[in-house]
Amino acid sequence: MATTSATPGAPRSIDDLKQLLCDDVKVKVAGIDVDGVLRGKFMSKDKFLGATASGGFGFCSVIFGWDMHDSVYTRELAISNKDNGYCDLIAAIDLSTFRRIPWENNVPFFLVSFFDPKTSAPICADPRGILRKVVDNAAAHGMECISGVEFEYFNFKETPESAAQKRFTQLEPLTPGMHGYSLLRTQLNQDYFHALFDESLKFGIDIEGHHTETGPGVLETALAYTSAMRMADNAILYKFLAKSVGLKHGVLPSFMAKPWGNLPGCSGHVHVSLKDGEGGNAFSLSDADRDRGRVNAAFEDTRYLSEIGEHFLAGVLDGLPDVMPMLVPTINGYKRLVGGEAFWAPNAVTYGYDSRAASVRIISPPSVPPSATRFEVRVPGADMNPYFALSAIFQLGMRGIAKQLKLTTPPISTYQSYPARKEVVLLPSSLEDATNAMMRPGSIAREVFGDDFVDHFGATREHEVRLWNTAVTNWEVERYLELA
Repeated sequence: MATTSATPGAPRSIDDLKQLLCDDVKVKVAGIDVDGVLRGKFMSKDKFLGATASGGFGFCSVIFGWDMHDSVYTRELAISNKDNGYCDLIAAIDLSTFRRIPWENNVPFFLVSFFDPKTSAPICADPRGILRKVVDNAAAHGMECISGVEFEYFNFKETPESAAQKRFTQLEPLTPGMHGYSLLRTQLNQDYFHALFDESLKFGIDIEGHHTETGPGVLETALAYTSAMRMADNAILYKFLAKSVGLKHGVLPSFMAKPWGNLPGCSGHVHVSLKDGEGGNAFSLSDADRDRGRVNAAFEDTRYLSEIGEHFLAGVLDGLPDVMPMLVPTINGYKRLVGGEAFWAPNAVTYGYDSRAASVRIISPPSVPPSATRFEVRVPGADMNPYFALSAIFQLGMRGIAKQLKLTTPPISTYQSYPARKEVVLLPSSLEDATNAMMRPGSIAREVFGDDFVDHFGATREHEVRLWNTAVTNWEVERYLELA
């Protein structure tokens, strides 16, 4: 079963590649670090072709030994450290990811995955390698992982230089006021707004919807449903595209989860489903059950879900508290969740039919056709690493199917109708608590992703927590300097 979807025109052989690049002199390549930052470079065509034919090229491992601001981790980790001399990894070029960058004179571009030069095994923390393992596992069980991602993001009339000069305060929003789904507000910055959509299509990223969201200068872009691997690639590259296009229009888009304390944050909602061996939606009901729903459904909310879909949902809910750093990887991301339903951001292990207040929204008949049955996981913010988020959701869901897990709590509507009920489980409220839950012995994260990944990624999150705990914020100075 296919586990990826190649881009249009992607070469299938070295001969195809040579023909594709016949008029080019250089190629851009990039891999992804644990923070979801693209790390790459230009290569001469000859160097690139040689690397492709030989299985890859050397790439400094330090990108897995430092944080998003290139500071070496407080505690050195196994992949890259002083003892191994920050040695090279093997960067293997994925020909199926070919595209051209339209705002860079159509230079050819490919993504890479990282491998251990001694064992040739995927390194434990490579985001693309982690997701590849997850989708291959699903394929071994006759399932294809399908997904879509929606990004909400603030946009500012700033440049990286002006934002730094202002110390990232008093930034000017692209548009004023709260205007979700506004046709009028996009008239103020038509060139930028249209360029995001149009350049995406040229860059091989299909867009399903593109509009303003509530908040000053906020946009939302929904990326079209596709295979999980292609979706993660598209999601990470959409951020790159938005920031690149923004530079050309004097706009600074931000995928930070919660830039303003008194405004809704920016979500990175993830839609997921499984395709079975016959190409059908594994979450939808059989023809016999489609009119009246499944008689043995656990709850009314899951009546139009297949039994496999219910097991998948139970798996996601069971493991959600243990994989939170994979969905919400930053200090700031948890501030988006603090407000809970007040800010359309779930902070508990909840689910419900067509409920935007729940962590997992069930989208099924009667509101959509059976073929569109899916789950929307609403916990991640726009700052997520899409490879890790998709990996966590699908791996937990497949665990639920393998163990035939049952739903143990009622849907969110029960708690809303009877708020005195206490069995709802709250999600971790900080990156520190989330990391402790993920790294504890016997966690579900360790069960499904292994100790090597959890120890490495967990240590990178501990680094973030340590930096935060030693930082002195403007809020502290304003509150305590005079009166303490």
